[in-house]
Amino acid sequence: MLMHSFEMLDIKQFRDDVETIKARLNTRCSSSADCVDEVLECDEVRRVAETKKQELQSQRKKKSKEIGMLRGQGEDTSRIEEEVKAIGDQIKELEEEGNKAGDRQEELLLTIPNLPHNDCPVGEDEESNPETKVWGEKPVVNEPKDHVELAELHGMIDFDAAAKITGSGYALYRGYGARLQRALINFLLNTQTIENGYQEVNVPHLIRRECMYGTGQLPKFEDDMYGFEKDGLFLAPTAEVPVTNIYRDTILKQDEMPVKMVAQTPCFRREAGSAGRDNKGIIRTHQFDKVELVQIVEPEKSFEVLEELTGHAESVLQKLGLHYRVIELCTGDLGFSALKTYDIEVWAPGQGKYLEVSSCSNFGDYQARRMKLRYKDEDGKNQFCHTLNGSGTALPRLYVALLEQYQQPDGSILIPEALQPYFGANKIG
Repeated sequence: MLMHSFEMLDIKQFRDDVETIKARLNTRCSSSADCVDEVLECDEVRRVAETKKQELQSQRKKKSKEIGMLRGQGEDTSRIEEEVKAIGDQIKELEEEGNKAGDRQEELLLTIPNLPHNDCPVGEDEESNPETKVWGEKPVVNEPKDHVELAELHGMIDFDAAAKITGSGYALYRGYGARLQRALINFLLNTQTIENGYQEVNVPHLIRRECMYGTGQLPKFEDDMYGFEKDGLFLAPTAEVPVTNIYRDTILKQDEMPVKMVAQTPCFRREAGSAGRDNKGIIRTHQFDKVELVQIVEPEKSFEVLEELTGHAESVLQKLGLHYRVIELCTGDLGFSALKTYDIEVWAPGQGKYLEVSSCSNFGDYQARRMKLRYKDEDGKNQFCHTLNGSGTALPRLYVALLEQYQQPDGSILIPEALQPYFGANKIG
């Protein structure tokens, strides 16, 4: 079998209600439903091989006992020994057949995304995402400058120096720019730890391959990741991966939940296939900072917690006085591992559009199965946990929105009151 032996989606669901599985996958507007029949074919081959193997093992055990008895009586056992050898060869063939089918089944299951929740709006793409909430008034900014103009005006971001060091798609923050980045990170972490009850964790930024499989980044998104073949490690694409994997191969006690963690990490993404899309300034870069919220909860509480977690992500925007909206992702726009997702989008006047700063998702037991993350219920049985996460928030687009919403006619930038103790001033310029 494959070295990881991930459980992924519940194969019993596939056996019991394959048509419903296909129908729900088809709402994602992907080809993932096409391999469901092959998954079941592999499952049947594997199970039949295992049943036959067990029958043959039982036969071999009986014949081995018979050999012992005959030898005790001084009789010839060569014929029965040949039979035992032939049974052993059959068992080996069945093991190879079962392992081959099992490996193929696991390979296929790893490529199948989570099943959208029944309540998710059905649609093909982001055009079908309904708006569920709007907070604050959209600020009126006459002839707004974008964040690149504002950053250049105040010497906050040096793209040329970043390109000299690394290449395009990176940013180097200077002076007020670096101070604002640091202030935002501390503000976001303090809000989530002191006010919203998350435990702060500081995690490694290099991650094992099996952890990337555990949260669903692999195998589908490997081209977007920065990996090191020599070490089998990846740079963190998001803190979701190392933080959730803290509890990989763990059985929690029921009273240990909910687990609530927050971490700030740099995030590294190749952004393969995103050429020409939101590439101006720091809206889409290969390295960026993000504060991530993770919760691990009992299954029956996960949808209630999704609303709570989304509120925690919103709270930082409200404290900063930034106009934003919340949308629910339709089935065709859901992330690979997500069961249900809300995106929070903040208004950026210089762009003339909303920018996503947070994606808050309930993954159900999808990640927990891949990570073997369980808890012992009140009956003493091991059950899979539900995992959730959300950005609280991503720094670049929050940074963009803050500069563009708080710009003044003279080019100066006001600092929101909640951020002033962290920044040490009430304006830039």
